[in-house]
Amino acid sequence: MRVYLGSDHAGFELKVHLANHLAKQGYDVVDVGPHSYDPDDDYPTFCLHTGDRVVADETGLGVVIGGSGNGEQIAANKVAGVRAALAWNVETAQLARQHNDANVVAVGARQHTLDEATAIVEAFLSTPFSGNERHARRIAQVAEYEQTRELPALP
Repeated sequence: MRVYLGSDHAGFELKVHLANHLAKQGYDVVDVGPHSYDPDDDYPTFCLHTGDRVVADETGLGVVIGGSGNGEQIAANKVAGVRAALAWNVETAQLARQHNDANVVAVGARQHTLDEATAIVEAFLSTPFSGNERHARRIAQVAEYEQTRELPALP
């Protein structure tokens, strides 16, 4: 599986760690950037490019990393077709895949140790979408809105 990694300065160390770790696990890792530490860089550029690559590669998944993961998730979700979820533990990472078919996970590097963050990302990457009809229906509703910008009728 191809995994796209993007971060900002706050997530740079974790991104480098994950790139090495995931490659050793057999993942095809694409480092979207940054490629060197810059304390003044801005996360939107890297997260938007990460999301764009994930959408173009239907079998790939993405990881966006910052200090909290919040801004990174928001930025990635601006790319049509991205379903980015902020995961703060293994269970939320698994649920993002099982219930939401998330294709990007956001992780806060300042919120976790390297081991904790690695476990979160591994859980995300190794968990499949459940395929459950109710989850698929909800994902389709969001995708429909994303395409048409028409709000669904209220019940």
